[in-house]
Amino acid sequence: MPGLITPADLQTALHDGKEIALFDIREQGEFGESHLFFAVALPYSRMELDVTRLAPRRDVRVVLYGREGELALRAARRLEQLGYERVSVLDGGVAAWSAAGHPLFAGVNVPSKAFGELAEHACETPSVDAATLAGWLAGSRPPLLLDGRPLDEFARMSIPGARCCPNGELAYRIRDLVTDDMTPVVINCAGRTRSIIGAQTLINLGLKNPVYALENGTQGWMLADFDLDHGADARYPEVLSQAARDWAIEAADRVAHRFSVSRIDAKTARLWLNETVRTTYLLDVRTPEEFAASTLSGAQHAPGGQLIQATDQFVGVRGARLLLFDNGDVRAVVAASWLRQLGYEAHVLVDGVASDVSAPPTAQVALPAVPSLTVAALRQGREQGTLDVVDIRSSAAYRRSHIPGAVWSIRPRLAELSSIGGAVVLVADSAQQACLAAGELAGRQVYRLDGGFAAWLESGLPLESSPQVPPDSERIDFLFFTHDRHDGNKQAARQYLDWEVGLLAQLDERDRAVFRPGDLA
Repeated sequence: MPGLITPADLQTALHDGKEIALFDIREQGEFGESHLFFAVALPYSRMELDVTRLAPRRDVRVVLYGREGELALRAARRLEQLGYERVSVLDGGVAAWSAAGHPLFAGVNVPSKAFGELAEHACETPSVDAATLAGWLAGSRPPLLLDGRPLDEFARMSIPGARCCPNGELAYRIRDLVTDDMTPVVINCAGRTRSIIGAQTLINLGLKNPVYALENGTQGWMLADFDLDHGADARYPEVLSQAARDWAIEAADRVAHRFSVSRIDAKTARLWLNETVRTTYLLDVRTPEEFAASTLSGAQHAPGGQLIQATDQFVGVRGARLLLFDNGDVRAVVAASWLRQLGYEAHVLVDGVASDVSAPPTAQVALPAVPSLTVAALRQGREQGTLDVVDIRSSAAYRRSHIPGAVWSIRPRLAELSSIGGAVVLVADSAQQACLAAGELAGRQVYRLDGGFAAWLESGLPLESSPQVPPDSERIDFLFFTHDRHDGNKQAARQYLDWEVGLLAQLDERDRAVFRPGDLA
């Protein structure tokens, strides 16, 4: 039986310097509404698919929590079955944590975003507002406007005239993007964090140009009544010049010294990666294209800018080591410099992708076998009234379109589903998720639709939509927290920006002390 841990003991454990993984096993919508500051989202609906990546060492301390104890205890027992040896459950969940006087936080990637606000103040990062930027862009010598988000985010909405250069690529690409020392450079994102970190990255590298963060990013641009582009694809040059490479190497060396970034040789890296008493993550910070072409065995893809912006999506264990690599070390050094300021023990692997280092493979979780049905068999069973269809895709996807007569549910609530009586066919985005969910329906005959919803869609059979079903009150997987801030809803954008700016005021001194913005040498 998993043990219980009190809020007081958990608060102590989070700051005792030893490794610990704190997982919120509620769904993404619940997590985004209110969670513990250092918690990592590990939704029960896909827990087994993500936990071995986030917490690869089975004897690390793991603490789970939810809204109440029952689901967390169920999840804890499942992790024990997977071999996790030190699993505890927060006694009383989020309610007990709040009752003990500890704050709860809305949103996602909260530690990274709080750090961005702290870094702006500590580093005095210059910024420019939307109206001023618009005037500059309309002038005879416009600034270089770079969007620090990945290309897919950039394509959804961008400021006219911007070019996509994700923050992780800035050090590498900047001298091919601006060839003189006089042109101002402005970095933007959708909100604040990546604008601030991107601009300060260029300043830390020693770029002589005037550098600014766009205040409040694309949301600030929209709030100032300027139009956004949709579908833009302008980006940094594909081929890196030798001059840009040489400048980046020299600048990265300065950053490594300033922020005490250590370079680790392959021999030491192998020792770390095979240790059984410490967790070491092997993280490839290059572009998706480079990662797809070749990487080190056992490495996780974590593009540098996103690794800083959303560290909790890649690293589940506080106190672990992070070993970053590149196909040189420029991008790895820059990312490590920020991670060290975020409070992580981050290092750079010498020779990067050419080092021939490998991490132990992530253990694959054995899933229960669930028989599959073809679309034709499902259609026949529906006509005969012998099959009930349960759609376990996201509630947003279900609302858009689903198999006629299918009901929506989600793994944590499947056992409570009372509207089904016969054999059940699960419709999922992947066979893995269907197999996990099937375990919640003990005593029933359960099948999965072969090929999932995509197979039904490809068959050309009828579909139905339900814009109000499931009702908002049941959509625990959907983050309502300012979800339409990019769709022209100014109130949602203001709410989000107020939240981001206000994060620092919520931090207690113990949590704030984890961050170390500024020089570390």
